Amino acid sequence: QVQLVESGGDLVQPGGSLRLSCAAYGSFFTIMGWYRQAPGKERELVAAIFRGGNTNYGDSVKGRFTISRDNARNTVYLQMNSLKPEDTAVYYCHARTTVADYWGQGTQVTVSS
Repeated sequence: QVQLVESGGDLVQPGGSLRLSCAAYGSFFTIMGWYRQAPGKERELVAAIFRGGNTNYGDSVKGRFTISRDNARNTVYLQMNSLKPEDTAVYYCHARTTVADYWGQGTQVTVSS
């Protein structure tokens, strides 16, 4: 059974940093990444990383966020720097196998002074 376990969400001041982690269990994952959803908005891509290391980033986080992956541990990390209030959202871990997509339960990131 596939399970995604997220950690790292917190309250942080503008300009601060935070690191999210997501450990995936139960399958072979080709793509892993993070999406986010703010109140009243649609879920959007934050960053994704392929098993070989190629990455994609949402336009609003380019240059501030870095995604990385440990294939041996099936774990994906999101280093978030220079955080802004508009980064406030629930962040969801995403993992894709050859046949299905899986989602974590979400972790809250709040950027506020």
